Amino acid sequence: MNKWLKRIGYTVLVLFILLNVMSAFQAYKFTHFYDNVPSAKRPEEMSAGEKFSAIFFGVKYGKKKVVDSLLVPHETITIKTEDSLKLEGWYLDSQNDDTIKPHIGTVIMFHGHGSCRSGMIKEAEAFYNLGWNVLMIDFRAHGNSEGNLCTIGFNESKDVKAAYDYIGKKKEKNIVLWGISLGASTILKSISDYNLKPSKIILEMPFGSLLDATEGRLRTLHLPAEPLAMLLTFWGGAEQGFWAFDHKPWNYAGKVNCPVLLQWGINDPRVTEREINLIFKNLASHQKTLIKYIHCGHESLYKKETEKWTKTVGDFLK
Repeated sequence: MNKWLKRIGYTVLVLFILLNVMSAFQAYKFTHFYDNVPSAKRPEEMSAGEKFSAIFFGVKYGKKKVVDSLLVPHETITIKTEDSLKLEGWYLDSQNDDTIKPHIGTVIMFHGHGSCRSGMIKEAEAFYNLGWNVLMIDFRAHGNSEGNLCTIGFNESKDVKAAYDYIGKKKEKNIVLWGISLGASTILKSISDYNLKPSKIILEMPFGSLLDATEGRLRTLHLPAEPLAMLLTFWGGAEQGFWAFDHKPWNYAGKVNCPVLLQWGINDPRVTEREINLIFKNLASHQKTLIKYIHCGHESLYKKETEKWTKTVGDFLK
């Protein structure tokens, strides 16, 4: 009997160690992006050997290439964060364009995980045409910005602060922060960390906590959340030097006092309605609006439901 119990115990121990090793590899690969690395293959395109390697060691991700298809005047700018990383972005100055409404203020835009500023072009043009200056920034480790490490919003709050300060130095008094997914959650953390005072913020599909974000990604991969989500979250934070289970944008929401527009697609496979409702409930602002899009998932709400987005955002910014 003791012999069998020992064998079972050793088997469980080996499986536990193997699962942790796999999780550590996966967490590392998911939080690092590299220059000149081709796009990762989809699972159905992989050979048996490639699938085995992806499952056990993760996939190396390349930075999303910045493609400039903006149809309005803009300039490329560089800003530096407090931890000395250079971030690249585009600045759209509506004050020099006589074809649109008089200048209203500046919208600073932040993209999602694995994306770059090119993914926000349509929304940026919409803000510009409403009379706003626009600053679009590549997060660290994304697009043309420096760094390889993405901490899923934990250190990216420094990027939001750097962009906010850049616009502040232009003597801008009316600053609006807009973010999608990772960008939206990071805005909440930056406001909490640095006591930023934007005029308004627009949050699209922010995740409620890092653990929830991990569970959401596993859902898209059709993998079980437990125990993988806990292990991936733990290793993701441990490798980067912070306690990942405390990274909760729904808690950061309690520091937000300005008007807020929170938006979400009801078909979102990554961010749950529970997360969105909890963020909305915790927002300290007395002027907050929650809008749900019935035809959208975890994607650009503007591109999928352009008319509704344009009216909702336009009314909010008046």
